[in-house]
Amino acid sequence: MKENVINNNENYSQSKQILDYLQAGNALTLLEVLRKFNCLRLGARIYDLRQQGYVINSLIIKDDILGKRYARYSLVSLN
Repeated sequence: MKENVINNNENYSQSKQILDYLQAGNALTLLEVLRKFNCLRLGARIYDLRQQGYVINSLIIKDDILGKRYARYSLVSLN
């Protein structure tokens, strides 16, 4: 049970860091969030933020050199 509480606190902290970064006008990919916030589950944190009511855009980018696809997330401003 204690491990669950620790995980929830880590998830909240990572979500807060990601939200602050997005609110500053930045966009994030998994590699960037791993480097900046040591978070391996960006998709889960984005889901958490969306569940809280934040509108977050997902742009799928294809790297033609590596043949990989990845998402870049940005916060949608509702001015």
